[in-house]
Amino acid sequence: MDYISIKSLISSLVFAGLGILILTCGFWLVDALTPHNLWKEIIEKQNKALAILAGAFLLGLSIIVASAIH
Repeated sequence: MDYISIKSLISSLVFAGLGILILTCGFWLVDALTPHNLWKEIIEKQNKALAILAGAFLLGLSIIVASAIH
C-alpha cells in the first residue's frame, strides 16, 4: 500500500466516525427536546409511528451529514 491509499483509508475512517458521532448527537438532541423518552417509547411500548419518524429523521440527517462531509 502506498502513502496515498493509507491516507485515504485514514480520512475515510475519520469521516465515518465523525458522521456516526453527529448522528448519535442528533438523535440524543431530538430525544432531549421531546417531552417523552423516544427510546423507551420505541422499544418498550412498540410505538411504530414514532420508530418510523425517528428513522426518517436519522435518514434525513445522515444525507445532510454525508453532503457536508463530501
